Amino acid sequence: MNSASPESSVQSPEPDDENLWLEAIDGDEQLAWVRDQNAATLEHFRDGLFDQMSDEILTALDSDDRIPMVTKRGDHYVNFWRDKDHPKGIWRRTTWDSYASEDPEWDVLLDVDELARTEDTPWVWAGASVLRPDHTRALVSLSPDGGDAHRVREFDLVTKTFVADGFDIPAAKTRFAWLDADTILVATDTGPDSLTTSSYPRQARALRRGQAIAEAPIVAEVPRDHVAIFVGSDVGAPQQRTRDRAVVIDAIDFFNSTASFIDLDDIRADGGSLPATASAWEDAWISVDVPTDVSVGVDDDHVLFRPQTAWDAGDVVVPAGGLAVAPTAEVKAGTIRPRVIFAPDDHTALGSWAKTRDFLVLELLRDVQSELLVLDPAADFASTPLPGVPANHMVSLSPVDPDDDATANDFWLVSTGFLTPSTLSYGSLGGARDAASTNPDPAGTDRDAAGTDGADTAVIKSSPALFPATGFSVEQHFATSADGTRIPYFQIAEEGLTLDGANPTLLDGYGGFEVSRTPVYSPIVGLGWLSRETTGDSSLPAGRKGVYVLANIRGGGEYGPVWHTSAMRENRMRAYEDFSAVARDLIDRGVTRPANLGCAGGSNGGLLVGNMLTQYPELFGAVSCGVPLLDMRRYTKLSAGYSWKAEYGDPDVPEDWEFIRTFSPYHLLAADVDYPPVLFWTATSDDRVGPVQARKMAARMQAMDIPDVWFFEDTEGGHAAASDNKQAAFVRALSYRFLWRSLTGQ
Repeated sequence: MNSASPESSVQSPEPDDENLWLEAIDGDEQLAWVRDQNAATLEHFRDGLFDQMSDEILTALDSDDRIPMVTKRGDHYVNFWRDKDHPKGIWRRTTWDSYASEDPEWDVLLDVDELARTEDTPWVWAGASVLRPDHTRALVSLSPDGGDAHRVREFDLVTKTFVADGFDIPAAKTRFAWLDADTILVATDTGPDSLTTSSYPRQARALRRGQAIAEAPIVAEVPRDHVAIFVGSDVGAPQQRTRDRAVVIDAIDFFNSTASFIDLDDIRADGGSLPATASAWEDAWISVDVPTDVSVGVDDDHVLFRPQTAWDAGDVVVPAGGLAVAPTAEVKAGTIRPRVIFAPDDHTALGSWAKTRDFLVLELLRDVQSELLVLDPAADFASTPLPGVPANHMVSLSPVDPDDDATANDFWLVSTGFLTPSTLSYGSLGGARDAASTNPDPAGTDRDAAGTDGADTAVIKSSPALFPATGFSVEQHFATSADGTRIPYFQIAEEGLTLDGANPTLLDGYGGFEVSRTPVYSPIVGLGWLSRETTGDSSLPAGRKGVYVLANIRGGGEYGPVWHTSAMRENRMRAYEDFSAVARDLIDRGVTRPANLGCAGGSNGGLLVGNMLTQYPELFGAVSCGVPLLDMRRYTKLSAGYSWKAEYGDPDVPEDWEFIRTFSPYHLLAADVDYPPVLFWTATSDDRVGPVQARKMAARMQAMDIPDVWFFEDTEGGHAAASDNKQAAFVRALSYRFLWRSLTGQ
């Protein structure tokens, strides 16, 4: 596996930092500072309107009318659910007939609230992996504080109890996969040598039932300066469809990796058991020999390739953001001759793909509008659009259960929009469904068995409207950035919006890590912002409602990897130029004015709005900055920051620090600047970005006597700053209350 480039022997000098003491996350003095800050912030913003916002958002998040999204596991449909009676949630299941009814009957497998009370630990659900093909056991992940570290415990779905002396991995940033009923592939913390510099596992072990994790053989490992090792498997599927397979990924950085796989039958002993020695595994891994910026997916009959940059594979060039395939058998034999099955253009990008047993479905973005394309491998990858996608909406498709003959080509389809509650539909690809299907024909009619254009769908469930959207409209506009690039953005506002600049407007964005921001239904935005209305108690006209704007800036994935890479490292300022261009376009169009324009972002989006605060303060009347990166000189030394060097650069390298310092908000603060009001919000238990950057930024600004600098730190909740619906409603209401008061004076 490849190694990263050697570190520079010369390191950048560290600027003076009077707030290093705040980096002790759980220190008594530091937490006392947090409590004082929280008290001041809540005293200022927690009023009747705040409580109304929080209550409305919580009611929506707890609504019993939400769609209970399910995953098919054997004969059951499994769901995790939170509501007012189960704030930490219940893991439950039902049958198809019950699920398709208006009022399903649920069989509760695990009550996390009851577990938290019984074990006196505030457990937060982090997912479960069910063993195939018998579906009687699962590995359940639970976080003790809402952070990324979680404990993994084996659960019996028949007795609905944790398995005594079963698999039990202590809390860590663990990755795991079933190999068989008595063996799992696990990457976890087994001591200092087992972790990367980024705090993620670097060793994968084949752990047998009853074996201590430290005694399990290390079957793969990666260098310490890589991000992590990831593990996966495809086991227990029907024999006619696939062989049991294990996969490991060496994540060199966020955008470079290598993939290796093993067909487990190739290493099983005569009795069917997997080898207990490391050497037997190490010699069996099949490395997929492609450039490290090519993402690899190993399927049954094909290996799929998606490059970040154009890949010259000899006989063919696979374009950046394209999709190519090669037969798995040939890859296993050491030959890779990719065939391009999708090529992007200036308007269309590949977002993701999904695989039923016989079809490959591509989820595309065309100018940030959703499209679905169905490819048939058996017909030379002939493609057919899946029709019916409305404008300014998103649809996502996922297979129901390709391993069940009865549902092999069935799919779930979720449709959503800014003002349109989610709808869940059920459909099938490829003509008439198998007569053995236990689920009703979605359309209630026979299909033409000749092709995928018979992919009828039927609505199974629809979410009710959770905020009043009548009278609002969605528009897409384009702003021009500093270098002439057209930047799309969505505007959600009342129909016939008065363009006099007097509309309280919230500009949202992210712009990093090839993450695409797309139209989705959000009751939090609807209730927290769109439903607010000005009174006559300020300089704004009465009756103006909030305008919400989502900017699709570079750094994201809306136009594929080129859109992302064009704003990485030394080109990072392009993302901020794009966002400020959208702000100026809103002002120039008369939607708003700087005093009435706020911006909000979290994580990398927190870094985005931190740069709006420090580089474009004249454009904004308020900034809500959540779980942010802000100190870009020390970000690689805080929490999981080391893993993001490929995105931002390495501040310890002098040449990199020269451009990183230009977008490090903590170091851009100046005494003679009129900054807009700002709220920093974060969480003590965030073990991804961590709370210390927000702490330090607030402390420095307050020490500079900059007015209207507010800080709030939730003591639970991890990187989302919320471990349950009540916390989510509280923190989001705080952000909206701050913005509304700052922009309207009300």
